[in-house]
This record gives sequence, structure tokens and C-alpha cells, in this order.
Amino acid sequence: MKNRLLTPGNVCLQIIDVQQSLMAKIIAVDHVVGVIEFMIRCGRILGIPIIANTQYKKGLGPYVPSIEALLGEIDYLDKSEFNALANKETEARIACLPKEVDTVILAGVETHICIYQTAMGILARGLNVWVVSDGVSSRKMDDHQIGLTRLQAIGATIGSSEMLIYELLGKAGSPEFKQILPIIIARNE
Repeated sequence: MKNRLLTPGNVCLQIIDVQQSLMAKIIAVDHVVGVIEFMIRCGRILGIPIIANTQYKKGLGPYVPSIEALLGEIDYLDKSEFNALANKETEARIACLPKEVDTVILAGVETHICIYQTAMGILARGLNVWVVSDGVSSRKMDDHQIGLTRLQAIGATIGSSEMLIYELLGKAGSPEFKQILPIIIARNE
């Protein structure tokens, strides 16, 4: 992964624990929710597989409504594990991805807990990790920053949502680019 550009055919987007009660305590929550919405919209246009996890839904409740609406028919894999890949359903879903998928894009919360431990699980499975730096957060800024630092140290790639989407697009002028460009323009106004 370090020496090649990503394409829509070799990635999966995994959304972690963006549940209303948890998100109410997250730093820069509106920005993070907006980035995750952006990633889902672009992921759908690019045909990227999407996996969604909840953390103990019975206790923490449903996803943020705007994100839930964008996910539509995607079912949520509920977990009690902080490392989503330690959850049998999530691990099975990752195992069923097309063999070309070698990179999992992570967005959600919390950077220093479930994002970090899920990245460890993905890397242990021999896959690459891209953490959307503006699409993850924690309850405290120190924890978020330490989480990003630790993620980079273990081998995860850290980059912004826009950087990633332009990498996945690869060029201007494609039908996908023409669909995504207005979304990029609107979010930057």
C-alpha cells in the first residue's frame, strides 16, 4: 500500500460506532459526521463495499440519523469487542470481501479505542489500513491525537477524506468525478 495509489476496486469502507449517544460526547462531532457522510456518498458512487459496526447497540443506541439514512440497506454488525475484527460477524464480512480488496478505510469513533484496536485487527489479518484523519475523533483531543500517532506508528496510513477521494478518483473527467465534484465543492463552501 505504501508505494501504490488506491483504487475503488481494492478498498472497503468500514464505519465504526457512530451512535447518537456516543457521538454526543465526541470532539468536533458535526465536522466528523459531515466527513463520514461525505465518505459514504463517495463510496456509493465509486462502488466501494461498506461495512458498519455498532458498539453494544442495546446500550448505546442507533447511529446518527443522517448517517443511518445514507447507509440505507446496509446492516449493522453489533459488537462488544473494541477490535471489530475480534467480532465473528465482522471478521466473516471482511473475509467475504473480493480478494482484490486489500485496504480497509476506517472512519468513526473513538480514535484511541475502537479505531486503533480495529486497525490492529485489520493489520494482523494482513490487510492495509487507511484512517480518515478528519473522519475519526474521540471524547478528548489528547486521546484523538495520541490515537492518530499510535495508528501511524503501527503502519496505518493517515490522510484526509479529500486526499483519499481524489486518490480513489485518479483523474478528472470520469463519470464518477463528475458526480463527486459537486459534493466536494458544496462541502468546501
